[in-house]
Amino acid sequence: MSKVIVITGASAGIGAQLARQLAARGDYLMLGARSAKELNQLARSCGRDTFAYTTDVTRRQDVNRLRDEALRTFDHVDVWINNAGRGITRNVMELTDADIDEMISVNLKSALYGIQAIVPHFQERGQGHLINVSSMLSRIPFAGFRSAYSASKSALNTLTANLRMDLRADFPGIQVSLVLPGAVSTGFAANSLHAPEDAAAMQGAQSVEEVANAIIELIDQPRAEIYTNPEVQQPQVRSYYEDVAAFEDRLAAR
Repeated sequence: MSKVIVITGASAGIGAQLARQLAARGDYLMLGARSAKELNQLARSCGRDTFAYTTDVTRRQDVNRLRDEALRTFDHVDVWINNAGRGITRNVMELTDADIDEMISVNLKSALYGIQAIVPHFQERGQGHLINVSSMLSRIPFAGFRSAYSASKSALNTLTANLRMDLRADFPGIQVSLVLPGAVSTGFAANSLHAPEDAAAMQGAQSVEEVANAIIELIDQPRAEIYTNPEVQQPQVRSYYEDVAAFEDRLAAR
């Protein structure tokens, strides 16, 4: 059965690929992103049941307008995906106040705005599915130069879990999910704050199609959280939390 789905950060990367695959299977889409030209081109390529609304997710009023546009167009929303995000290329000791503010604004507050925009609608309907896209780096310190990004995504994990617990007793029909991709072959590295000019995707990264497939499976079969590459990611995370010191020693020796 077709769903009405809102995706933020939809003009490129995971969001754009997810839009293409959802549109191809017949879902109704409202796409939000700052890049109006790319967003509108994507919406046109997805077909007549996909709409675009230029949105700066760091502005609460923009996120509220994205919700309002979705409700005006489709009357209801089944799934809301907080996908917008940005990386950074700075170690802890290099970080500035502005770096931290940017990471919190784009990666955490934007998701909060999405949550507070759509959850009341879900509560009125007694159903709905909120999906927050985080990162495996929120669990394991694989990349020191993504320090503030990882911290902001770790905060997103906690926000997501607490929302799920807040809703479960009175609103069992509302699903709240967390998605934890690892490295993905997108323009994320090149578009990160302070990225070097020669920044490139990490070798061995998952394809954007694989990540989109994992999120689509989550839409169809809601769960609290997923790793998009579980065969690799889950053993690594388990190993880290079983013995943090030993894991970090192995990582440092590489």
